[in-house]
Amino acid sequence: MQPTNQPADAGGARAAGAARSGTGAGTRAGTATARPAEAAAEQSSALVLHVNGTAYELTLDHRTTVLDVLREHLGLTGAKKGCDHGQCGACTVLVEGRRANSCLMLAVAQDGRHITTIEGLADGVRLHPLQEAFVERDALQCGYCTPGQICSAVGVIQEAADGFPSHVTPADAPQGGPVQLTVEEIRERMSGNLCRCGAYPRIVEAVHDVSTDQGVAS
Repeated sequence: MQPTNQPADAGGARAAGAARSGTGAGTRAGTATARPAEAAAEQSSALVLHVNGTAYELTLDHRTTVLDVLREHLGLTGAKKGCDHGQCGACTVLVEGRRANSCLMLAVAQDGRHITTIEGLADGVRLHPLQEAFVERDALQCGYCTPGQICSAVGVIQEAADGFPSHVTPADAPQGGPVQLTVEEIRERMSGNLCRCGAYPRIVEAVHDVSTDQGVAS
């Protein structure tokens, strides 16, 4: 039964009118089809990342993390996706020489920066001193966290050499000079890198060996 205040064919007339005027559901559907492509362009940016000495020109979704760029776009799988929340350290890399959790860093915010992964630490076929120390000290078991551990250790030694204190650095330590990497210092500074196999004693020994060789251990 049709409402008394409109003719029986009112619905058809409205549909025909919408079709003639280019408005209505048909046009809305067409507009919606075009929007995803436009949105994708708006949500992406071109950038350059310098990874292990090579410049990469990339166009990435703004939500892409550095970790996903390394693993999914550049094929550098040394940095691992452990917790994906910045809590385990398995994804640690060096950004401009400073260690960072790559799972928490948006790639577009690192445009133009230099990133070093575990793949970039060795000098040709010669391993980095920390890589050698980890092997000599047997400072690994499954190896999943090892790339992040080593990258973090590189950052730790540089931080100490640059005079950055930690929570356990004595308050009366000389200001501006290198911080001596005691076992306690190494444990504190490496505490953000988790090892589910429990290789911590050997990891500390390996870092201490290299920091001693570089004159920043005690």
